[in-house]
Amino acid sequence: MGNLYWVYLVLPFCFGLVLNTLSQENSDSDVYIVTLKQAPLSLSYQGFNNGSTSVRLNKLYKPRNDSRSHQRSSSYISRVHDSLLKKALKGEKYMKLYSYHYLINGFSVLITPQQADMLSRRQEVANVVLDFPVRTATTYTPQFLGLPKGVWPRDGGYETAGEGIVIGFIDTGIDPTHSSFADDVSDHKYPIPDHFSGICEVTRDFPSGSCNRKLVGARHFAASAITRGVFNSSQDYASPLDGDGHGTHTASVAAGNHGIPVMVAGNYFGNASGMAPRSHIAVYKALYKSFGGFAADVVAAIDQAAQDGVDIISLSITPNRRPPGIATFFNPIDMALLSAVKSGIFIVQAAGNTGPSPKSMSSFSPWIFTVGAASHDRVYSNSIILGNNVTIPGVGLAPGTCSNEMYTLISAVHALSNETTLANDMYAGECQDPSNFDREFIQGNLLICSYSIRFVLGLSTVKRALQTAKNLSAAGVVFCMDPFVIGFQLNPTPLNMPGIIIPSTNDSKILLQYYNSSLERDGFTKKIVRFGAVASISGGLEANYSVSAPKVMYYSARGPDPEDGFLDNADIMKPNLVAPGNSIWAAWSTLGMESVEFQGNS
Repeated sequence: MGNLYWVYLVLPFCFGLVLNTLSQENSDSDVYIVTLKQAPLSLSYQGFNNGSTSVRLNKLYKPRNDSRSHQRSSSYISRVHDSLLKKALKGEKYMKLYSYHYLINGFSVLITPQQADMLSRRQEVANVVLDFPVRTATTYTPQFLGLPKGVWPRDGGYETAGEGIVIGFIDTGIDPTHSSFADDVSDHKYPIPDHFSGICEVTRDFPSGSCNRKLVGARHFAASAITRGVFNSSQDYASPLDGDGHGTHTASVAAGNHGIPVMVAGNYFGNASGMAPRSHIAVYKALYKSFGGFAADVVAAIDQAAQDGVDIISLSITPNRRPPGIATFFNPIDMALLSAVKSGIFIVQAAGNTGPSPKSMSSFSPWIFTVGAASHDRVYSNSIILGNNVTIPGVGLAPGTCSNEMYTLISAVHALSNETTLANDMYAGECQDPSNFDREFIQGNLLICSYSIRFVLGLSTVKRALQTAKNLSAAGVVFCMDPFVIGFQLNPTPLNMPGIIIPSTNDSKILLQYYNSSLERDGFTKKIVRFGAVASISGGLEANYSVSAPKVMYYSARGPDPEDGFLDNADIMKPNLVAPGNSIWAAWSTLGMESVEFQGNS
């Protein structure tokens, strides 16, 4: 096992050295994805070239792809790619990153623009595309969707819902230690999916035993990222391990075990379940915490997932911008997904979080099932009761202050230390650094912190503001919206102390008007001599259920589906549906606790 570990460790390191050296020698080189005209193995193998249109649905039998003849075919195609590169580039330097053979017949290669032009002129070549970046785009949700009384009973109840189905997740990896992915949570053992032939990578941070009958496969793909020098092994991990949290989250939402207790900040919020809790999970990590990902790696992940025999491919990822070309869906990712659909794999992709503008859709193709984000009818509401008997609603997932007791309100900007001024730290009011404040002002009082677009961007976080309040012994914390910023709001966020987030600009103004009118100042110096505003916070740990759902979330991408970079309409209905996608209880990687998404700020 020790020798195997060193092989896994040394090979990516050496590969990275070679790629970085080539990149430095050819400073204008970049990664290109080359697609050939000859059909890939999946189409040839299943008879599509002969006019067959039969496809596998759900758990119907699919011819396996791990036969010796298939392995020989894939090896032959790889040699064809190598031969083409040698002939076309005639001794010039290049580095092939991947050979794609199952869903598309092509390869990704590190070359110069001049070399890319040479390849595009070859009669065997259908398309040469510059590699492009991509990015990442529940307890009560099953009840809201009617699953316990609908689909689950028809599939034998939650104890068998999804059983035998393998879902392939193209994302940031997975935390295999989370109980959502254990295979021993019930007496009903997971079966072995015989039609799946994937493997589980073994590395130091993803050791042997990480996979089981629930998590049946795990790989990672990073060759394109390594060529660009953006791969950071200390936080991106050259393994299927999730250093971000997004992949763990999406896997548990779709396929996490049923009945997993949700404990956050010391509070119990019920039990969580995936939508298909008995389905199997296969992870294909192609996105990373520090930079996102690249199409060349994503195509390799999709190609491998299909070859391994997954039934469904889930992509909660979108391109950073509309792919170039005559149509948005004529890009290597969507072309690979088209072949996957033809081979019987169901493809589901997030619409994207670039709304609410028209034509902001980031999932383009008619063969992809595109899902937008909507609200559900569960809310965690709390309120702050002011000393003038005005009650302001808010959110917080937080305990309340002691009943029948009012606490002094103090704004962060009025509790600065002698060494801190708004002139040298204009965002001090966001409570990100406890050293900016005078503890004597804040101890035992309710600290008012402002929030702005910086919280959405991750420049400021609720977590750091809470830590500031705790370090200064505040009785609680109140988040008010910056009155000069509109168009966004903070979502309900677990708070480990009494607190409230006021999502309304008008309500924030009402609180601040009461606070400012209650200040007593010295008539001569104008310095504050007394903080007169008081308040108490009611708890927000109990869920309430309304009838105002579902509603499309403001950030969910909208149609019409853009056909090209000129935003012509593609005459394709997108998204195909909307589903709960906001304030979802689900698993998260322990390595991604600093993520903006985990902290509820995005």
